[in-house]
Amino acid sequence: MFGPKGPVCQSCGMPLRRDERGGGTNADGGRSTEYCSHCYREGRFTEPSLTAPQMMVNVQGRLRDMHFPGFVARYLSKNVPTLRRWQGA
Repeated sequence: MFGPKGPVCQSCGMPLRRDERGGGTNADGGRSTEYCSHCYREGRFTEPSLTAPQMMVNVQGRLRDMHFPGFVARYLSKNVPTLRRWQGA
């Protein structure tokens, strides 16, 4: 149907080009090419105990705050468990 163009955060699925800070940061201060600034800072996840289902709820909430209809928010969050952070978790 539709989806983001380009790389997405491997924690929440946000298109990295939409990150106002240009992406998360690694422990060495460099930019992460995998995670957004909301999920990853200084080489660590901002919410390390979060589960994939909890992230799905968070993503849906953020999208609803941006005035996306509920069905679109649910659709866009459904791939969260397939992202790299949640594999093997």
